[in-house]
Amino acid sequence: MTSNITSSLSGRWLVLLSVCLAAMTMPLTFTGPAVALARIAADLSGSPIALNWVTNAFMLTFGASLMAAGALADNHGRKRIFLVGLALYIVASLGAMLAPDIVWFDSFRAAQGLGSALAFAGGASALAQEFEGQSRLRAFSFLGTSFGIGLAFGPIASGLLIAAFGWRSIFLLVTVLAISAALLGLRIIRESRDPDATGLDWAGAGTFTVALASLTYGVLQAPQSGWADPLVVTLLGVAVLCFVLFVVVERRARRPMLDLTLFRYPRFVGVQFLAAAPAYGFVVLLVLLPIRFIGIEGMGEVKAGQLMICLSGPLLILPLLAGQLARWIAPAAICGVGLLVAAAGLIWLSLTPSVAIALVAPLMLIGIGIALPWGLMDGLAVSVAPTERAGMAVGIFNTTRVACEGVALAIVMAVLSGFTAAQLTARSAASSSDAAAAAQLLVTGNIGETARHLPMAGATVLVQAYETAFDRLLIVLAAITIVTALIVFLGLRRASAPQHDGTPLPACQEG
Repeated sequence: MTSNITSSLSGRWLVLLSVCLAAMTMPLTFTGPAVALARIAADLSGSPIALNWVTNAFMLTFGASLMAAGALADNHGRKRIFLVGLALYIVASLGAMLAPDIVWFDSFRAAQGLGSALAFAGGASALAQEFEGQSRLRAFSFLGTSFGIGLAFGPIASGLLIAAFGWRSIFLLVTVLAISAALLGLRIIRESRDPDATGLDWAGAGTFTVALASLTYGVLQAPQSGWADPLVVTLLGVAVLCFVLFVVVERRARRPMLDLTLFRYPRFVGVQFLAAAPAYGFVVLLVLLPIRFIGIEGMGEVKAGQLMICLSGPLLILPLLAGQLARWIAPAAICGVGLLVAAAGLIWLSLTPSVAIALVAPLMLIGIGIALPWGLMDGLAVSVAPTERAGMAVGIFNTTRVACEGVALAIVMAVLSGFTAAQLTARSAASSSDAAAAAQLLVTGNIGETARHLPMAGATVLVQAYETAFDRLLIVLAAITIVTALIVFLGLRRASAPQHDGTPLPACQEG
């Protein structure tokens, strides 16, 4: 009897290891190309829009597919979807490594996002079947820590690989991790599915995916073409229409992909805002800071990676600590305070000169603030839906998280471009149209091409314009993070939504 219990416990933790290995590849896939963007641009060329899609192609397909991936996992088997996702991810990673031009590269990045969505939704919902109560919270805090490991070591590992073997080598690391996760998962994860599943909500999945894709593409295109451009207006109009259709479809579906009645409960709403919180206070910096350090300020990839560890390093330890603290301190308090600390770090960073040693403390403060709620997020997400619909809960939460990250990155790049254009107009004799075009190049870190495009402004003027715009952007991000902290705190303090049978959902702890 004792042997069976021990075997069961070890099996559960091996399932956790498999899912964590898969999860670790995702931040590596996100941060690696950001560090390598200058090398990718030099090798594969491409317009500023095409270079933006190096990151956004992955984020868009990942975010747009997660909800459907969660429904597929519940319907067709969590283990099966986990393994199919990893297989697609591995093939796409090898394709990106061998891509001959930027179009092929962006296409493989999109396929990586789809594979990641399937693997993450399948793995996380399988994990929810293995653990209950406080052990589930601890298991998901390990999942958060695995993300932290990827985020902490992604920039420096990518920098070392790029310096030694070129940018294409960064995809070998994630491929090895994904293969390891797949081999372990194949042996240890037990198959499970929702016994009441009735098939994938294709109408809901289609309308949501088109809506999110149109919104992201429209926001990305706007800085180059203008918000009044017919293409941009059409894309944003399609996004609004499809979001409305999605709500109509889900309200009428017998077994909806997204149970809209959950939005009646403040705790569920609070969890969704918590999912969105890191997008503006942390994730966008994972892309913008390497561009600034390497492209604008001329740092090497390794040095930039070392600085990025200051930002993401706290995610190695604090998510696990937060999972333990949740036994005594309400998650609402941990999450709210953490986000306020991150906002303070953003303000501090905006006031700090661009000297490497001076940047360490504010970067660490941002990382500490985000790391506190990070380890609680996935456990809280699962707590707001019935266990048998864990795939839906994971899908909703991570769709919110990743969709907000993709849209936030698009919006933030557009805002930074606008701030930079305003600074270039004020600091040089450039017309507003020339300044806008130059700003598009500058925010991708291509200072040499920007100087050729705007010869009346020297390199010093370009750097100063960018840094001033960046500091203003940080203040905007801090304000958004403060508002989000208040909403999260108030939402998570409220009671959980009821189960379908009337019993309360498991909550980590009420605030």
